[in-house]
Amino acid sequence: MPGRVMQGHAMETRGYQSGFGNEFATEALPGTLPEGRNSPQRVAHGLYAEQLSGTAFTAPRHQNRRSWLYRIRPAAMHGPFEMLEEGSFHGRFDEMPATPNQLRWSPMPAPLVPTDFIEGMFTIAGNGGAAQQAGVGIHVYAANCSMLGRYFYNADAEMLVLPQQGRLRLLTEMGVIEVEPQEIAVLPRGVRFRVELPDSVGGHGDDAHVAHGYVCENFGAALRLPELGPIGSNGLANARDFLTPHAAFEDVEGEFELVAKFQGRLWRAAIGHSPLDVVGWHGNYAPYKYDLRRFNTIGSISYDHPDPSIFTVLTSASDTPGTANLDFAIFPPRWLVAQDTFRPPWFHRNVASEFMGLIHGVYDAKAEGFVPGGASLHNCMSGHGPDAATFEKASNADLSRPDVITGTMAFMFETRAVIQPTRQAMDSIHRQRDYQDCWKGLKRNFNG
Repeated sequence: MPGRVMQGHAMETRGYQSGFGNEFATEALPGTLPEGRNSPQRVAHGLYAEQLSGTAFTAPRHQNRRSWLYRIRPAAMHGPFEMLEEGSFHGRFDEMPATPNQLRWSPMPAPLVPTDFIEGMFTIAGNGGAAQQAGVGIHVYAANCSMLGRYFYNADAEMLVLPQQGRLRLLTEMGVIEVEPQEIAVLPRGVRFRVELPDSVGGHGDDAHVAHGYVCENFGAALRLPELGPIGSNGLANARDFLTPHAAFEDVEGEFELVAKFQGRLWRAAIGHSPLDVVGWHGNYAPYKYDLRRFNTIGSISYDHPDPSIFTVLTSASDTPGTANLDFAIFPPRWLVAQDTFRPPWFHRNVASEFMGLIHGVYDAKAEGFVPGGASLHNCMSGHGPDAATFEKASNADLSRPDVITGTMAFMFETRAVIQPTRQAMDSIHRQRDYQDCWKGLKRNFNG
């Protein structure tokens, strides 16, 4: 575990650059970035040049993702990795047969002992993996302390982080990202970071000082903005609202540990310095954040509830056009004005599989049982839809006036492959074993 620390230059927040997938250039010390080349014979300030590649070297230009980092020490400098004992954060999605049953979980409890972001991760479900370079891993986290003397990187996947309670301060190789509930952060595969909890100042087990949230690992193609098609040139998540940090660095020596997720397992290595020592960088492979409240929601102004694809924030493409490895969609505050229409999401069976979570408020199709911090899973062709109370209310609503849905933020991870729950999630006391009862109250109304 981490030991002696010798203080040096500490990392600080330096603001953000705007845009999605841009070619950024940023330096914490003037003159860091070389002019007209990437790898000069001698880098300014005695730094090392290192390329971080997120795609194959020969990927098409519009898909190619890489950045050049100018750092105090190369990333190769650390001790040998040793496998960590298996915990609740893993990539085992074949422990038991997948189930067609509709599943739902209550929120995870606050930890009773000091627990950081990595220790507090609990794997719910997933499919595929790093070896297949396809699929997703779905996790929840509950943490009550910052990562101290510990750094992490994920060689398997990029990580989409959704805080549900409590702010996160993500100190990365490429700068600092601060996120709160209703914001997201995306950490590219391989980027090293640690997580601080700005709000964690109370006693352990005090839920008011615990950070809760969701994490989706994307093992497939990097997340990108969906095409807009007939919507036109604006709408949904606008590129200008995505924020990437300015360069910031730590120059700290001591006895630290570097934890890696590699092929579904966690490994650790001793490291004698902070790996967050990048003084300047340029490129288009970098972490970013986005405020979900800025999403430009599109909907019907005549009749019928549109397909939920209109709520897609980011997508990971598969090898089949129109079919996603992962779609990340949200259900934010919005107006419902459709006439002669059942306004909530309709009853539905889907060739894809859907995992849902709730960040804030109430989801309009499930008034009870689906609470902030909870989750549900509806696998391929498993029927789902509004509960009995919601159906009754929406079927008799006055459609002469609009519904204004406020104070809510739900999300969905949708994937073309079946999502397989882990054994620990199925055995958890937080699984709502009576979930299917929410449809028992639906009446036989047939009068033909």
